[in-house]
Amino acid sequence: MAAYATPADLTAWTGRPAPADAERLLARASDDVDSALLTACYPVDSTGAPTDPVHVAALTAATCAQVEYQLAAGDDGTGAAARWQSVSAGSISLSTTAPAPAGGAVDLAPRAWRALQRAGLTGWGVDP
Repeated sequence: MAAYATPADLTAWTGRPAPADAERLLARASDDVDSALLTACYPVDSTGAPTDPVHVAALTAATCAQVEYQLAAGDDGTGAAARWQSVSAGSISLSTTAPAPAGGAVDLAPRAWRALQRAGLTGWGVDP
């Protein structure tokens, strides 16, 4: 399956030039989006590409949001980036690496999830 977004889409989404490896990042982000929508039902063509313009726009936005999220987290699209959590309460301060999502679940960007949800692709949004 081809990526749901292009480097030009990513540039428009972030307002910054796409990184040199944008095509690779977009392909991996598209895979993340596919994994998050594993049981979603929506119309596709013979190649598996979505046909509804609302779904196409949502998948493009979710893919760009996923890349933006990964870049902000210092992730290279592999999911191997360290995640840190810090908690402070009075004189107590705790810091630890955050575990990866359980069971191989996708760490999907909140903006990506919302784009998919608004298009009715998550089972929890408005059905267009």
